[in-house]
Amino acid sequence: MKEFDPAYTADIKNKEEAREALLEDVTALAAAQEFLWASGERAVLIIFQGMDAAGKDGTIKHVMSGVNPQGCNVYGFKAPSDEERQHHFLWRPVRFLPARGRLAIFNRSYYEEVLVVRVHPEWLERQWVPLDLREGTDSEIWKTRYEEINSFERALTDGGTCILKFFLNVSANEQRERFIDRLTDREKQWKFLSADYQERAHWKTYMRAYEEMLGATSTKWAPWYVIPADHKWFTRACVADIIAARIHALPLRFPEVQKEQLAELTEILEKLKAEQDGA
Repeated sequence: MKEFDPAYTADIKNKEEAREALLEDVTALAAAQEFLWASGERAVLIIFQGMDAAGKDGTIKHVMSGVNPQGCNVYGFKAPSDEERQHHFLWRPVRFLPARGRLAIFNRSYYEEVLVVRVHPEWLERQWVPLDLREGTDSEIWKTRYEEINSFERALTDGGTCILKFFLNVSANEQRERFIDRLTDREKQWKFLSADYQERAHWKTYMRAYEEMLGATSTKWAPWYVIPADHKWFTRACVADIIAARIHALPLRFPEVQKEQLAELTEILEKLKAEQDGA
């Protein structure tokens, strides 16, 4: 992870420039969503991963501010329920996958099963994973899960789903500043959980888990985008630009109106033009 600078901002110099870029991209994203919906041929799955306070919620809020909520769903992946733990870990996301013509956003995702569960391997016992599947070496368990995820995502892309995966790369220092901000602002204190601070103690272990996960699951059909996240304004502009560009690059097409229907539409148009004002 050392080669990725969390404070990088490319050619965007300040918050004002980022706001202008975001506005343009949000407008482009709204048009892209309409194209996606009208075509009805493909779906888009957007995944956000990152440490606590990396800016996932804010990025979703700002980037998706221009999309039609009728064609978009957001799902937050918190601790799995008892029912979910009784199934294979990929059973959980299947229920929330986007239909053709729609967007789905995963705020965290099935990748937690190779991140937080890897940092806390004792959680495997709570998932009722068969003992013989837990008795392999540590590396075998996670390698198997990486392969299962890659196969799962390949099947989705083969079926017409575009998968966009974003890792919001925030630094430990910036996370600390955001935690302090939440704890000292009464209007933000509700966002803070003691567990967030406890997980911070495992920072290095998380970074190793992220580094291996990114290397093992960034594929041609579903690559990861590592987004610098120390400056929220750059994060949002960057993510919006990628999403809009990727959707516009899909082989989409507006539905064609058949000759019979076109004739009917032409007739209706002429009747509307012939109506008197106030008729």
